[in-house]
Amino acid sequence: SFLCARSLNIHHRFLLCLVFASSAKCHHQCNSCLKQMKTVAYNQILLLVLIITMGQVIRAARYDRAANERNAIPSLKFLGRTTNWHRLDDGVMGGQSETTLHHSSSSSDNINELHFTGQINTEGGGFCSIRSPIEGGLPPNTAAIRICYIGDGKTYKVLFSDGNKSTFGPSRRSPSWQSDLPTKNGVEDTAIIRLGNLIPSLQGGPIETDAKIDPAGVKDMGFMLSLKLSSGESNPVETYGSGIFPFSLRIRSIETLTVDELD
Repeated sequence: SFLCARSLNIHHRFLLCLVFASSAKCHHQCNSCLKQMKTVAYNQILLLVLIITMGQVIRAARYDRAANERNAIPSLKFLGRTTNWHRLDDGVMGGQSETTLHHSSSSSDNINELHFTGQINTEGGGFCSIRSPIEGGLPPNTAAIRICYIGDGKTYKVLFSDGNKSTFGPSRRSPSWQSDLPTKNGVEDTAIIRLGNLIPSLQGGPIETDAKIDPAGVKDMGFMLSLKLSSGESNPVETYGSGIFPFSLRIRSIETLTVDELD
């Protein structure tokens, strides 16, 4: 390319200047070469950034969120109804992570499971998630959510929102409510998540707000593996991963709990 040819020509001139560095005139030419080399390098970096950015824009434009929702998979009973789960990955913003499987299967003890699995790619993104609407919201007396699951040693997040959507997930006008879900590799565990301990989040980070979560207003729930924890801090490599890597979370049951059931 023109840039590469010009760059090589400048490199050649620079080496000649080093050989004849005793000459004041050559010293001046050497400085000129350095300036030109910096300009070429800067232009090449700008070109590379533009190519990467355009790739993300194209991927985001091709991401078919509506199709994901149409192809939602029924799995798990919650509040007497079968939930329907669809994927929402970082492809919505041009990333390359992908949830490849989230279906209901039958384990050896005949318990249906929601299997949230896939591959994270931290190049230009870094999250995968699955979502399901909650028809009618949570019961007004809900104090906590109990989740039974089997993980892979990574730390996931549990998400709740009012179901209003923006381009990247929950509405920008109302927060999602999040809690971390630590897992141990291959170990069945149970988490009790109190609604009052959920962290409000907008655009991927925690926010300060006087708003309180209203159980009846919770119309959407989900699970996510992300490079950020609910606190906004980075998810450590030990509980997240690096580069391109697989993940697997098996959700066995989701239940609501009242204050009396917590005691």
